[in-house]
This record gives sequence, structure tokens and C-alpha cells, in this order.
Amino acid sequence: MTGESDVWSSFTRDPRLSEHAVLRASDADREVVHHVLTESYADGRLDREEFDARATDVTSARTLGELPPIVEGLVPLRDLPELGVAGSGLMTDTQLYERAVATWQGDRREALWGFLAASLICWTIWLVGSWGPDGFDPYFPWPLFVMLGTGLNVGRTQFQRDEMIASEHRRLEKKQRKQLEARRKEDDT
Repeated sequence: MTGESDVWSSFTRDPRLSEHAVLRASDADREVVHHVLTESYADGRLDREEFDARATDVTSARTLGELPPIVEGLVPLRDLPELGVAGSGLMTDTQLYERAVATWQGDRREALWGFLAASLICWTIWLVGSWGPDGFDPYFPWPLFVMLGTGLNVGRTQFQRDEMIASEHRRLEKKQRKQLEARRKEDDT
């Protein structure tokens, strides 16, 4: 565990998340915290008294939620790379997926409205053009071609649902990674 960001990935489950906070801490989880304390003591960030007090807290910790306060001030608690945490501006994987589904639903809605609007306009033009001085004289129903073209887009949107959602999910993940990298560069400077 060389970097501070490695600390949270070393746990069996991230103890900063409320859904994990109630889970029982393992010996491996306690060892991660003890390692942080040892490094902090060696770096001079903790005196002997505070090291002993925190080490005792680690030993008596029963749940994962009891561990983050022990390392408070030694490693950043807010830096959650793939997790949505209030104030971090980052989304969980579930939130990213929900956003991807919402984008697909918007694309499907746009395709359907495009189909309906183009069809309605073309059929109106066809009907108006079919009325002549001698009454209704229907000619070839060319709006069917417009319906076929716009209908293909509706069908593609509907039948490629999973692929479109997966593609959008990957795009959102990549965007979030870039934002995180930019944030880390700002923090380094």
C-alpha cells in the first residue's frame, strides 16, 4: 500500500459507504487501518500516545463503519473514484447505468416523435395534394417511404436497446474517469 488512494481499495468492502458500515470488519480490514497508523507514526504525523489510542480503537472495532474515523486526518475520506458521494460530483455504477437508460429512453422518444411528426406532415401533404378540381384523386402513397425510413430508426432504437445502453454507460464512465484525473491533477498542483 504505497499511496493514500490504495487504502480504500485494500478493504474487503469500502467502509465509507453507509450500506457497508454495518458489516462486520475482518482481521484484514483492521490490518489495513493498522498499516496506515504505523506509516503515519513512522512519518511523524502521529505521536506515540495518539498512535496507541487509535491502535486500541482498531482492535476493538467490530464494524466497517468504525474504521474510517480512526484514520481521519491521515488519508482522504472523500476521494471515492468510482463511487457517488455527496459533494464529490461522482456517480455510482448504478447511477451511471440509470443515466445511460435515461439517455436511451430519450433517444427512443426522439425517434418515435420524429417518426410520428414526419409521417403526419407527409400524409397531410399527400392528402391535400390528392384533392383536385375533380375531387379526391389518390395517387401513389409516397409517405410510406418516409414512414419506412423513420420507422427503421425507431426499430433500431428499440431492438438495440442493450447495446445503446452499454455504449452510453461506457461513455459516461470514461467521462467520469477524465473528470477524476483532472481533479487529481488540480489537487497535485
